[in-house]
Amino acid sequence: MDNELRTVWWEPGAVCLIDQLRLPHEQVTVHCTDLAAVGHAIKTMVVRGAPAIGCTAAYGLALVAMQSKAVDGAALLEELEQARQVLNAQRPTAINLAWATARMLRQAQLLGAGGVETVRHGLLAEAHAILAEDLAMCHAIGDHGAALIPARGQVLTHCNAGGLATAGYGTALAPIRTAFRQGRSLHVLVDETRPFLQGARLTAWELQQAGIPLTLITDNMAGYMMRQGQVDCIIVGADRIVANGDVANKIGTYSLAVLAQAHGIPFYVAAPSSTIDLTLAHGDLIPIEERSPDEVTHLAGQPIAPIGVRAAHPAFDMTPHHLITALITEHGVLFPPYDDGLRRCVEAGN
Repeated sequence: MDNELRTVWWEPGAVCLIDQLRLPHEQVTVHCTDLAAVGHAIKTMVVRGAPAIGCTAAYGLALVAMQSKAVDGAALLEELEQARQVLNAQRPTAINLAWATARMLRQAQLLGAGGVETVRHGLLAEAHAILAEDLAMCHAIGDHGAALIPARGQVLTHCNAGGLATAGYGTALAPIRTAFRQGRSLHVLVDETRPFLQGARLTAWELQQAGIPLTLITDNMAGYMMRQGQVDCIIVGADRIVANGDVANKIGTYSLAVLAQAHGIPFYVAAPSSTIDLTLAHGDLIPIEERSPDEVTHLAGQPIAPIGVRAAHPAFDMTPHHLITALITEHGVLFPPYDDGLRRCVEAGN
């Protein structure tokens, strides 16, 4: 399909990734040939975005199975469980990671009696299926969400929830891509997304590659743009959606939601059912990843603050469900109250 990126893929003996740390200036492929390399790529954000992390972790477990020297299914299952724990620890907020590794382990358990080779081939097939399903879910999100974009099509987005964050089409960018493909007139305001600049480096690059008109803004310009009437709606992605509809997403999302409510602007969250976590009742229970302060005090490796200054770096924040106009999933658009709709969405995905 058009407007797709190749973010994560398998080659014999390697999990292959676009190095998102090198974009937009270089498009470089990273070949992860062992579990440590896969974990490092996830931790350091060579690959990022909840669905893409899940796909990468799935291939990571397939890689472990392929390289294992286990002589029976039980030994291989134990090795896979240890690898699952290693991968899950790399990024604790994005639920797609744990969702994908749990799914892969369940498949290994189902196939374990058939022996090591059966597990190996079955896990690789399951990882391929997770990737294909994510791509299909993102296209469905695009189909459902495109109709929510107002006729004038002035959309604000935050961080990167495009093809680079998924198997190749995006979540928050999916309705934008689909509407543009349908011939709609669109203009996207792209938050730069400090401190890691995923908006400036990645979303702006993706939209430019797709030929979709955009303007890059700093994060603290968003309120100004809303007050000037330059924003018709806001669409963001999610790293975890819990049972009541609270959402964890890149730091700065909550601020946008508050501003949207103050200006009467629809605030939409686009995410596949693999991002839904019904085990947590509300968003205050979501673990928030704390990343290195160096990512705040430095920019592209260069210090931007006085040496020795303390910096905080929560990588995500939580947006309460009452600030969210609707959730866009592959099974349709969910409106408040979210609890029943989220449960039905998960059931439909199982």
